[in-house]
Amino acid sequence: MHEDAGRAMVTESPAPLTATDRHMRLLIIEDDRESADYLVKAFREVGHIADLAGDGEEGLSLAESGDYDVLVVDRMLPKRDGLSLIGALRDKGDRTPVLILSALGQVDDRIKGLRAGGDDYLPKPYAFARTAGAVEVLSRRHGGPAEETSYRVGDLELDRLSHRWRAARRN
Repeated sequence: MHEDAGRAMVTESPAPLTATDRHMRLLIIEDDRESADYLVKAFREVGHIADLAGDGEEGLSLAESGDYDVLVVDRMLPKRDGLSLIGALRDKGDRTPVLILSALGQVDDRIKGLRAGGDDYLPKPYAFARTAGAVEVLSRRHGGPAEETSYRVGDLELDRLSHRWRAARRN
């Protein structure tokens, strides 16, 4: 099953990353070429790394072998549907956040997607700003590595948050 490409998105210019935004590595799993190309291009324009898979089997393989901050998954994919792809990842303990994009937008469809392991669900058509916002929130919730706030050089330790320094303790 393929979703209607004309309903896939609302085109708009993506806003570039600001100094406080962080670059993410995303996997877009979408079989509609126009939608996929749009998402990849838009996420790259704002400074993220975006890989693309055109079907569910390829998407599962890339998701299992890559280290992604967020997966953006279409529900209706050839070779393996999006919900079974997400279920397979969850069964293996993969907790990478997943944003589901789908033309199936009824409440029951959304609930089914979330119960299958999706972290958020956006029906098509969607605005890129809303999609990008959802991806950023999912990435923050997933928590990547904490940012280092103190530095040690020799016997000196500096805490960037408190703007204080002290002699480092020796072990």
